[in-house]
Amino acid sequence: MPTEKSYRNTFILLLFVLVIIFLVNISLGSVYIPLKGIFSSLINGEVEKESWRAIVYNYRLPKAITAIIVGSGLSISGLLMQTLFRNPLAGPFVLGISSGASLGVAILILGASFLGASISSFSFSNFGLAIAASLGAFLVLSAVMIAAIKVRNTMSILIIGLMFGSLTSAVISILAYFSSASQLQQFMFWSFGSLGNLSWSEIFALSVTFIIGISLVVFIIKPLNSLLLGENYAKSMGVNVKSTRNIVLIATSLLTGVITAFSGPIAFIGLAVPHLTKLLFSTSNHKILLPAVAISGAIIMLICDSIAQLPTSEFTLPINAITSLFGAPIIIWLLVRKRKIYY
Repeated sequence: MPTEKSYRNTFILLLFVLVIIFLVNISLGSVYIPLKGIFSSLINGEVEKESWRAIVYNYRLPKAITAIIVGSGLSISGLLMQTLFRNPLAGPFVLGISSGASLGVAILILGASFLGASISSFSFSNFGLAIAASLGAFLVLSAVMIAAIKVRNTMSILIIGLMFGSLTSAVISILAYFSSASQLQQFMFWSFGSLGNLSWSEIFALSVTFIIGISLVVFIIKPLNSLLLGENYAKSMGVNVKSTRNIVLIATSLLTGVITAFSGPIAFIGLAVPHLTKLLFSTSNHKILLPAVAISGAIIMLICDSIAQLPTSEFTLPINAITSLFGAPIIIWLLVRKRKIYY
């Protein structure tokens, strides 16, 4: 059985790896920047090439920070969903929030020709895409929350979320059928996911929402541990299951919705990182799992982004493809090698 000291040592190791991967991520790209150049750029010191400072501040540092927030937020959302539904296949997108965000973007991009020229030009801006995705996610969230009030069974909420996802996918398919090739291409590029298109103001909005979502989760750590043994056990321990469930739904929707709005739908991370972390720490205690999942998600997202950049090349691969290609085989191998998952 792991001890408190072993947990502390593992956390220290993870934080050390996070810092190293963060620096490596900033240094790699079409232009290689040595660590000395990165530190000089960050502290406004002398750099060998002035262009390095602009690359670090305007592109690579925002992208690395976005990767950390996206990886941590999706991983925590996945852990919350797997705990709430007691289902290892649950992820941050099972509530249909991501599908709602995709629907908002699809209406803006694929339906732009029906909405007028001003809306059409608005659809080409990151700000416009983020607003459309946020509105779509909010509408689905509202529907899920109304269903949560009417339905007592948690598994019914899972099914309702999946049905909302199917419904929005059907609407997107109809919009795609009547869209032009250029509109389909723009929507396809958004669906690939991207970490490198955010300005500092957009990162600030993303960070504020991320902090709010995490703050909500901190207050329900003990109820989450009780839910692992079932709703009836949690009620016998004095846990307000309905209130805890609503907080989980709101926190997950905030994290998933805003991440999808700014970065697009990113697969694998929310589903697999909680499993990886549970195998690493061998515990089901959310007091340990929540920070561990956040750090692990940030590390894996930074690694995937570093691979997607294709160092020394001007091309960047879709981050969605890398997260699945790189991560899925590792999780399969770990689950085959060590089958016990803590639920």
